[in-house]
Amino acid sequence: MSKNSWMIGLASTALLASLAIVTGESKVLAAQNPQQTPRPPLPPAIEQPGGDDFIYKVRVDLVLLSVAVTDHSGHYIKDLKPPDFRIYEDGVPQKLALFSEGGGQLESLLQPGELPAGAEAPAESTAVTAPGAGSSVFILMDTSNYMYKNFALAQDSIADFIRSLDPNDQVAIYGFSRNLMRARTLTRDHLEALSGLRKTVAGDDTALYNSLLLTLQDAQQVSGRKVVVVFSNGPDNGSMVSPETVREMAESAGVPIYMISTSDATKDEISATVFRRITDRTGGKSYFARNWRAQSDAFVSIREDLGHLYSLSYYPSANANMGWRRL
Repeated sequence: MSKNSWMIGLASTALLASLAIVTGESKVLAAQNPQQTPRPPLPPAIEQPGGDDFIYKVRVDLVLLSVAVTDHSGHYIKDLKPPDFRIYEDGVPQKLALFSEGGGQLESLLQPGELPAGAEAPAESTAVTAPGAGSSVFILMDTSNYMYKNFALAQDSIADFIRSLDPNDQVAIYGFSRNLMRARTLTRDHLEALSGLRKTVAGDDTALYNSLLLTLQDAQQVSGRKVVVVFSNGPDNGSMVSPETVREMAESAGVPIYMISTSDATKDEISATVFRRITDRTGGKSYFARNWRAQSDAFVSIREDLGHLYSLSYYPSANANMGWRRL
């Protein structure tokens, strides 16, 4: 396969991302998984007077992108190097600052004195070590009454997924029904994560979007690459927030959401459409898996995605455009 072939595929993915700067603050929309290293920290959500809408704002010095590169047959392309990538923002080429493949350590590409005027070098502990040392995987398991029948099988599928993760990946196990239960916060000890999984118990109503919003708020506190993996069966019947609010927050935070639904998409087209919209817009994927084999295959697919992501970062060049920017 020629290099031009895969670069075309990459460009079509990157065009989905955009960066906006408004009065000194900026928001990033996710293509595969754009993330931001914030400075200084701002409140994650600001409620607008007289309404239920939220605006999520963050000041960006360093933009982090996670992209998967495939050929025309859908096979992942490995072993690419920094010179193989080009990033353009509003048509202006950007200089790569950090680079890694898979869960490897981020490589600093800037020489002393190459930082843009006014930019701050990322701290060693937060911008180099943490993002390059695997992913932070938040697993959100539906423990509502919809799951009574297949609760044990769901735990087994998730346990197999945890065992398959890279040793450098951090894992958090959350369960949800009417309320969110943090069975195990982020840990690189996968045995501890498995122990937390076994502590989840069946509940009652399903407040999926409430729980997703709280999970995303936790993910925002973690630097580096992070993803949310949702395993659910049944529509949301207990949330106070809308799926659009969840989607906007995930896009702003640069957190891709993967959803595995055990329901029949043809029997609940509204939920299926919402799930696809959230996952597509955040850079994740939706899977409708009604049996154990299909659920296992979905987890394998997610693991493949995580293992073949390239992490790219850059300091945005000066730009007079104070609206949305195109990557």
